Formats: sequence, structure tokens, C-alpha cells
Amino acid sequence: MNQDARVATRVTAGVTFAAKLAFDDISHSFGAGNPTLREVTLSAEPGEVLCLLGPSGSGKTTLLRIAAGIEAQTAGRVLLNDREIAGPSVFLPPEQRSIGLVFQDFALFPHLSILDNVRFGLTALSREEAKREAMIALERVGLESYADSYPHVLSGGEQQRVALARALAPRPAVLLMDEPFSGLDSRLKDSVRAETLGILRHSRATAIVVTHDAEEAMRMGDRIALLRNGRLQQAGRAEELYLRPADLFVAGFFSELNVFDTRASGGAADTPVGKVDAAGFADGTPVNVAIRTSGFDVSEVSGEVQARILSRRYLGVVELLDLAVSGAETPVRARVRCGALSSSARDIWLSLRKSDVLVFERADKNA
Repeated sequence: MNQDARVATRVTAGVTFAAKLAFDDISHSFGAGNPTLREVTLSAEPGEVLCLLGPSGSGKTTLLRIAAGIEAQTAGRVLLNDREIAGPSVFLPPEQRSIGLVFQDFALFPHLSILDNVRFGLTALSREEAKREAMIALERVGLESYADSYPHVLSGGEQQRVALARALAPRPAVLLMDEPFSGLDSRLKDSVRAETLGILRHSRATAIVVTHDAEEAMRMGDRIALLRNGRLQQAGRAEELYLRPADLFVAGFFSELNVFDTRASGGAADTPVGKVDAAGFADGTPVNVAIRTSGFDVSEVSGEVQARILSRRYLGVVELLDLAVSGAETPVRARVRCGALSSSARDIWLSLRKSDVLVFERADKNA
């Protein structure tokens, strides 16, 4: 039976009411002058998968730990369905929050069976009730036949699903997942991500997933919240962050870019690879023109700007080119469809695709 069929036939017992989890002006610091979160306001809506995205040290995991009750914020409030669960006057312990947590390393007990791992946290239930709920959770992830086995016999992907079943067994209103796929090899990630997303939809839990991988966030998240140095840079749907990034950092997190420092003049900006639209910027405004590596059409016959191929790397569907362009201080990088250029091509022409050009006011205006 395939995964879709398993999801369709699994039991429907699960989360009764998905909850809204909100962070209200959250700040956190491990010591004076060392803030890890800075006035973060963000919410995960009922039944939504929200991905917390950002580089290492951006505050993603700290925000997750604050939601779970493992860490206390320095300032601000955490609310579950508009009820304060952590703030200046209240701090509910983790076991009272109806929030489940899936750790990065799965944290399964090697000496316990799969069934006993899943029912480990169901201490408020009788032994028989806990066994029933654990089996329901295992059925939900398609591993009921492994109930009497031990973690060492399972693959990495199966262990991840056991950890997910254990987190879902108490039927939490919100599920938190901290880089849940980082320990899986690249070939396995796609299938386990798809299975996990199906399970989350089926359980109806609100989920917050931490990742540093932009593509993973785009694959999984209904919305994405991008953090940098403890601040929320931008939040929205994947297409909003990709097509309308708030700044150069956001744009660079979702695409490999060529960035040119220049100035606006007459509603345009000149770059070594051509003139681009800069409407809305006053004459003389310092700007960064960011062009995605996918934003070039190439030809051996004609185009807008001449370039010389310095190197080319075959990547299967595309080739990655390093190009010398007059006026560019560093090589221009381009991803082009394989077969777009002959194997002997050296001097070529470039043309820009407007949809892959982004213009931002330069932060270091004096540079």
C-alpha cells in the first residue's frame, strides 16, 4: 500500500481543536548585551504549518524552546488561543501547555519498544488507554506493524515518524519540530518530508517547523517567517518572500544572486549586465541591483551584453557558468538550461529577464 493510501485509511482520531499560537513582542537574552531574540511578534494560525527559517544563530530554536516552555523569555508574552501561557505574570510548565515537541535527533529510548516509546508521555492515562492511544498514533504514521520492535531496527525516516507519533499521541494543540529532517540523507528527505506533511494535515495540529533550508520551508510551510540576528525580517507565503522580498538579505536567502552597487538615475540603474528599472528611487539614490543566477538568457548569436565563459559546471538539468563581463569586478554567475550553449562556446551574449531583477536601496549609503 502506498503512502497516500495509508494516510487515507488511517484512523481519524487526532487533534480535536487546532490552536493559534502567538508570540507577542518576544525578546530573549542569555546575558547582558547578548540578545538572541529582539521584539519578535508572530503567530501560527489554527491548523497552519509555519516554518521558522534563518541561518544558524538567528534565534529559531530559542523561539521554539520558549513556545515549549523549556526556556523563559526576557520580555513579551506567549499566547495559546489568546490565553497567556508565558509572560510577566504567568509561566505554564511544558506539560500543561498542550504543545508537542519533536527533537532534532528524535530522542528515542533504545531500550524501549516502539510502542513504549510512543506511549512514554501518556502518564495521565491507564496502561490500556495509553496503549490504545499509542497504537492510534502509530497507525497514523503507518508503523503499527513495528509496535513490538526496537528503534535500532528502523531506518532514519522510520525513526523520525516514530518521534512524530510520540509527539502526536497526547493530541497536542500545537506541534513544534526542530530541524526534523537534518539527520536524513538527501535522497530520503523528500519522501519523509512529504509523509510528515501528510500526517500533519491528517492530524490537524498547528505546526511550527524550524529549518535553515529555504527550499524545505517553501515545500512545507503554509507561511514562512525568516529570522536574522534575533529579528523577524519578513513573514508571509513562499511566493511573497520570493517575489517581493523586503530586503537584500531576504532575497539572498531564497536565491543565489549577483549583486551590483550602483545609483538610480532617471528611473533606471546601470549595471555591467544592462540597464534595469529603478522606478521609485530618487536620482542619485545608492541601490543594490540583485539579479538571480537564473535571470539570464544566453545566446551565441545575439543579445544585450557580451560575456566570456570562464568556467562551466554540468549539474544535470542546468549548467552553472562563471562569466567575465566588462565592468564587473567579480565573475557573473548564471544558471542556464543544459543544451542552451554548444560545448565549444566561449564568447556569448546575455539578456536579462526582468522578473529575476530586484532593486533595493543600499544600506551603506556612503559607500
